[in-house]
Amino acid sequence: MTFSRTIKIAPSILSADFANFGAEIRAIEAEGADWVHVDVMDGHFVPNLTFGPAMCKAIRPHVGTVMDVHLMIAPVDPWIEAFAAAGADVITAHLEAGPHIHRTLQAIRATGKMAGLALNPGTPAEAAAELIDMVDLICVMTVNPGFGGQRFIDMTAKIRALRKMIGDRPVHIEIDGGVTPETAPLVAAAGADVLVAGSAVFTGGSVENPAPYGANIAAIRTAAETARG
Repeated sequence: MTFSRTIKIAPSILSADFANFGAEIRAIEAEGADWVHVDVMDGHFVPNLTFGPAMCKAIRPHVGTVMDVHLMIAPVDPWIEAFAAAGADVITAHLEAGPHIHRTLQAIRATGKMAGLALNPGTPAEAAAELIDMVDLICVMTVNPGFGGQRFIDMTAKIRALRKMIGDRPVHIEIDGGVTPETAPLVAAAGADVLVAGSAVFTGGSVENPAPYGANIAAIRTAAETARG
């Protein structure tokens, strides 16, 4: 995958119709989604339970873009190979999920997948300083992880600090939580290039009526790109 800092919209299928994932994924991609974001939650590290490797494997044939798998689980290391085998393109682990995040990132890289590092709202940018050269993506949580539809927490100062830290390295900054056409300009102007959006993409549309997905994706993208100037 060629690295680019252009704005990429990554709809979270946590907000899709669970009984129709394949069709939902095809619909959002046809309507302009750049990546497909899969939120994996274990009911332990975060207070919710969602998907496992088998579901990721099942939807992989429907994903024509990038399968972006966000592991909100602890411990995370025992599951890395399973999600890699399931077809993830990006595997993101939380810095807070275990004591040996450097080892975790090494393990992700060893599978040949892109390695992502997620930071909760209470974790400062400086915590990633010794890990920048280990990652392909840093995910800045702009909600406390665990549920979709939460209100945006302003992390623009953290995003700016990470963008400065990254410099010219080919590392994406992803934003996850509360992304809308109103909040997208804040994070894009600060340096983010991958915007995860759940309810803001899926609201108003369906597999039978996917046009609202496209309108929602376009509204977020336009707001973000305009903020960049």
